[in-house]
Amino acid sequence: MSIKKKFLKSKPVCKVTFKLDKKVVPQAEKVYLVGDFNNWDKQAVPMKSLKSGGFTTTLDLESGREYQFRYLVNGESWIDEPEADKYAETPFEDVKNSVVVV
Repeated sequence: MSIKKKFLKSKPVCKVTFKLDKKVVPQAEKVYLVGDFNNWDKQAVPMKSLKSGGFTTTLDLESGREYQFRYLVNGESWIDEPEADKYAETPFEDVKNSVVVV
């Protein structure tokens, strides 16, 4: 799992690439990136399947902000990002959202 950031000089945008390795989601058929950048829509950002068995997607996010997110695997399991910049409390017991700061 990883997050890579590329800040653009021409506009206040950061290209953020989210990647999940196959070992983290070995049984995954579909993975979605869900967060406040898409109003927590469970199907708005499907991740692309890689030949290696992992998944990836890249988003253009406005710089100077923090975004909460999680990964949704096969429409039923939620996964956290261990390399997140930080974590945010949620109203759900024992659940924290991953946060990326751009």
